Amino acid sequence: MYCRNKILALICLSATFPCMAGETEYLNDSIPTHWSYDNHFIQTLPSDDKWWKIFDDPLLDSLINEGINNNYNVLMAAHRMAVARQNMNSTRSQYFPSIGFSGGWVKERTSGRTGRVATVPVSTDYISLGLDMSWQIDLFGKITAQSREKKALWQASQAQYAGAMITVCAEIAKNYIQLRTFQEELRVAQEHIASQLKIVEMTEARHEAGIASMLDVTQARLVYYSTSASIPELDTSIASTISSLAILTGVFPEQIAKRLSIPGNLPDYRHIVATGIPMELLRRRPDIAESEYELASYAAALGIAKKEFLPTLTLKGSIGTEARDVGTLFGQNSFTYSIVPTLTWTVFDGLSRRYNAIAAQQQMEAAIESYNLTVMTAVEEVDNAMTGYLNTLRHIRLLDDVIAQCNKSLELSVDLYKRGLSPFSNVVDAQMSLLENQDALIVARGQALSSLITLYEALGGGWDISKIN
Repeated sequence: MYCRNKILALICLSATFPCMAGETEYLNDSIPTHWSYDNHFIQTLPSDDKWWKIFDDPLLDSLINEGINNNYNVLMAAHRMAVARQNMNSTRSQYFPSIGFSGGWVKERTSGRTGRVATVPVSTDYISLGLDMSWQIDLFGKITAQSREKKALWQASQAQYAGAMITVCAEIAKNYIQLRTFQEELRVAQEHIASQLKIVEMTEARHEAGIASMLDVTQARLVYYSTSASIPELDTSIASTISSLAILTGVFPEQIAKRLSIPGNLPDYRHIVATGIPMELLRRRPDIAESEYELASYAAALGIAKKEFLPTLTLKGSIGTEARDVGTLFGQNSFTYSIVPTLTWTVFDGLSRRYNAIAAQQQMEAAIESYNLTVMTAVEEVDNAMTGYLNTLRHIRLLDDVIAQCNKSLELSVDLYKRGLSPFSNVVDAQMSLLENQDALIVARGQALSSLITLYEALGGGWDISKIN
């Protein structure tokens, strides 16, 4: 069972971010004390620096900086945060009275023939100036509860903004790694095309010399043309990835195509990651912070709904002056004033307030469930990222062994074929196997880097909780 009464009391008493030490009160069950693969990672609080710096790639650094400044999702989140802040300020302004100025000139004449007895018509001609004031006194804390709600929503918008920043940085890094992966595949394909062309020329020469069949030539050409056919597809993938990076950085593709078209090496994928303990994840993840602030806003909304049952005290007043002539406008007998304190209390409204309070209670209950789901999802994402990264590293180590054997197999098959001790089909098989496994190794290295980026993203990506206030 949830400690819902404790949660409600905690959130209603404080408009600030609740203390993380009691996070398990929000959960149906306490979160794990360690990760599934904690023995492969450092169990310290992850650092709050820019994680992409570990790749030591200035071009990637510049792309992420451009994305932070220009990405439209980030900019929209910044605008939403600004709107939430102004909504909070607008609510807080209710603490102060509303004061207005009025001034005018009145000239009127009343009829003397409206009653049973005729009277002399009355003419009025005067100037008026005045100040009006209306002030809803926060006697029962309704405005305070409204301010808490808006502040929690503003803090949630800050967490949403941080989440957008983390997502953009991770997506730029992943697309950049994908670009380098395609470029590396292109480089390997071009190297194979060059070596395969030599083998085609060798089979053609042997065929002309009468020591090889035309089948050997066609098989050699088949391998060569098959590899050549992959080049346009890789070029398309490279161009498409550059376009994706352009959108993420808020520019048009031609503005970054030149510097990204220059091939570069994949960054080192072997890194030790400080993952921290699962409880520390609650201090870093923007989505968890956003969910908790939303929960705080719903708790404040429940408080507002309950305060609707209480009276409202309003103080209205005015001060001014009225006179026929400007010269006597500020005379002692010209001043006017009024003070009207009003206490209003709705006695019966068809149970409308009761239904609103029940709805607010249910909204808060749903927010608690959402918070629980967010925390559990965060733990799952980190565990999955760890699993993916470690298994990809194992896959790479095995592929290294496979490629070593592929190179040896190709060398032996070509040597035996030249000596007439082996059919050319063995050379074809060795060529295709080497190319296939080299491609798989490049893809695996890219996947390892993507898994590493996903892990940093799942851990909160360098976002600092202290930036929310």
